[in-house]
Amino acid sequence: MTFLIGDDFVFPNPNQSDEEGLLAVGGDLAPHHLLQAYSQGIFPWYQAGSPILWWSPPERLLLQPDQFKVSRSLKKALQRPHVFRRDSHFSEVIKACATCEGRGENHTWITPEMQEAYITLHHLGYAHSFEIWTEDNELCGGLYGLSLGRAFFGESMFHYQRDASKMAMYYLCRTLAGWQFDFIDCQLPTPHLMSLGAVIVDRSHFLKRLKDSLTYPTRQGSW
Repeated sequence: MTFLIGDDFVFPNPNQSDEEGLLAVGGDLAPHHLLQAYSQGIFPWYQAGSPILWWSPPERLLLQPDQFKVSRSLKKALQRPHVFRRDSHFSEVIKACATCEGRGENHTWITPEMQEAYITLHHLGYAHSFEIWTEDNELCGGLYGLSLGRAFFGESMFHYQRDASKMAMYYLCRTLAGWQFDFIDCQLPTPHLMSLGAVIVDRSHFLKRLKDSLTYPTRQGSW
């Protein structure tokens, strides 16, 4: 495990992580460091009060946008009156992801420091939100993530209404498929995401896919 010290630190090879995927400790969440990390398949994940932990898991969960599975319940949800928006209230989305379902500020990995860092990336045109709103203009679900090349790195999602986060994922996949994105990095395997069509791949496969995706220009700016 590597300790990142100073302002000009360099991330180690992503293949050097331990068995659980922990690669490095320390550093900061400056925009250029976050972009450098994601371009190497590395992401930050840590609890409030602990040092910044950087991860490169031996297995990765990827979802091809055109392989998204629409369940019967999601089809019904999409028929409900709703409004879909992109990048209209990014800060509200990341705040909701941090606090929904009873998660308080001290019990989430989306710390105030993380929120500030990704809001900065949003202003720079790299981080994006997909949002579901009610007809009464209330935010009821959404997700956010980071875009580089033809790769989208999903970070978190939330819902206040049933299936609203899945609806946001549906619109994300439909949008990215239209833009010929290669994959959505869902990071760690979960039964929920696998039910939507995500598949587990090993790190070497993921890093190759990432390298290929980064040969394309980044769709930077507001979506």
